[in-house]
Amino acid sequence: MSVIDWIIMLAVLLGIVVYGIFKTRNINNVQSYLLGDKDLPWWTIGLSIMATQASAVTFLSTPGQAYSSGMGFAQFYFGMPIAMILLCIFVLPIYYKLNVYTAYEYLESRFDLKTRTLTAILFLVQRGMAAGITIYAPSIVLSNIFGWSLNITILLMGVFVIIYTVMGGTKAVSVTQKQQMIVILIGMLLAAIIIVFKMPNDISFGDAVSVAGKMGKLEVVNFDFDLSNRYTFWTGMIGGVFLFLSYFGTDQSQVQRYLSGKSLPESRLGLLFNGIIKVPMQFLVLFVGILVFVFFQFTNPPIHFNTANIKNLENSPYQQELNRLQIEHNMVFDQKQIAIRSLIAATKSNETQSIQQAQQAVQNLINEDKNIRQEVKQLIKKQNPKAEVNDDDYIFITAVTKYLPVGLIGLLLAVIFSAAMSSTSSELNALATTSIIDLYRRSFVKHQTDKHYLNMSKIFTILWGAIALLFAATASLFDNLIEAVNIVGSIFYGTILGIFIVAFFLKKVGGNAVFLAALVAEMIVITIFTLDQYEYVKIAYLWLNLIGCFLVMFFGLIFQAGNKILIKNITTE
Repeated sequence: MSVIDWIIMLAVLLGIVVYGIFKTRNINNVQSYLLGDKDLPWWTIGLSIMATQASAVTFLSTPGQAYSSGMGFAQFYFGMPIAMILLCIFVLPIYYKLNVYTAYEYLESRFDLKTRTLTAILFLVQRGMAAGITIYAPSIVLSNIFGWSLNITILLMGVFVIIYTVMGGTKAVSVTQKQQMIVILIGMLLAAIIIVFKMPNDISFGDAVSVAGKMGKLEVVNFDFDLSNRYTFWTGMIGGVFLFLSYFGTDQSQVQRYLSGKSLPESRLGLLFNGIIKVPMQFLVLFVGILVFVFFQFTNPPIHFNTANIKNLENSPYQQELNRLQIEHNMVFDQKQIAIRSLIAATKSNETQSIQQAQQAVQNLINEDKNIRQEVKQLIKKQNPKAEVNDDDYIFITAVTKYLPVGLIGLLLAVIFSAAMSSTSSELNALATTSIIDLYRRSFVKHQTDKHYLNMSKIFTILWGAIALLFAATASLFDNLIEAVNIVGSIFYGTILGIFIVAFFLKKVGGNAVFLAALVAEMIVITIFTLDQYEYVKIAYLWLNLIGCFLVMFFGLIFQAGNKILIKNITTE
């Protein structure tokens, strides 16, 4: 990386951090630290909400997802606008009326302390795990660029974010996320433009889009009702709605963002802004991945995108086999360029038979290249059985660091680190808030000074940062990081949302019934997920949100009815 890239990256990151510290230099009480001063306008709320969700995982993993599987992942976000409208109508007014620190305070007044505590613990478990993944993602960048140990980079990245979060609290998180989101959007837009200009002179933007379309990369909507398919219209519009209702309505990392708004209308506008802008932003990120795919059809890509794995093979007994596969890879690439240009020519002439023949020829070569890459992965596993061979998360960063011009590399690295800072700081801040308000102050240390709770908030931020670092060390077990975050959330979010829906709408269900229902529902969801992992059943993870939610509602009604019958029998006796 050049000196100019270093200067740009550090200037952007340090500028944002210094701005956040300056804006929050006078915070000296626990309310300001955890909720801010409740003075944020709607655009800051909206950008803060987007930045909290758009972690470094989004900008490392999502382009790789599009590169491998196309635009279908966009369906995951189809239900977001609906979820935002429902939250604005039903949920936000309740939070503002109660003037709560956390979403879970409401549950005690509606049910009882144990239900509030259980829900807070479910949130802490899943969000603590997700925070580990958001720390792990940018650590891949440092590890890949500098050749450092991944565990060392995880530690460095985590410590930096922990220090930043401890110093500023929730207001520092919110006021800096506006700048971070602006940097992110500008950086990704510039990446898309530059990649187009890096195409061969005889390949236009229209040609690139045409190639992507003919290769099936632009197929966005799938209307098949298939429970095993992770990304269809129905998983997005049903399972996705439930996931986003739970995430934005009950996850403290998001609730804390809009509870910092100056008024209910401002918070509503912020949520709606997020629902409107998030979908096209995700399309942009995915489309960048599609452009990278087309770019690597005309620029010979690495045979394996994780360079550390290749370096290990080069100094092993498998080097000769790697050299053979590299030669085959190069030959397939040369043939593929010819076939793709034939496909472009056939498309322009609009000859159906020629298009089909050229399309099949390109697809055959792509499949041949996939087989070669698979053989490379097998070599990597032979050389080191513990090696992580999935390299999708390395695709975009490889394109950035090796093929984009000086200056833009630094900006895009700033994008990735800005996203990591914004999302991880939000998560750690929310974890600390829930730990203090829903557990520590409510059940353990009830009558202490404001300064004590302020200091303990900072200590809990550090503790959750350490826990996130431990989980980050195991994040490589997942195939794709963007999916890993959503899978972790889906295991818990359905149950949490079910508790809140019972609280809002099933007024006859009491605390004991919903508490038992939540425990049973969560055990069933974990069982289904485990069976899916061992392929005894095939249910896409987004459906877990719907299943968990309805199980809580169903068992809540059953247990409440059973409780009434029991009480009636005792009374009769």
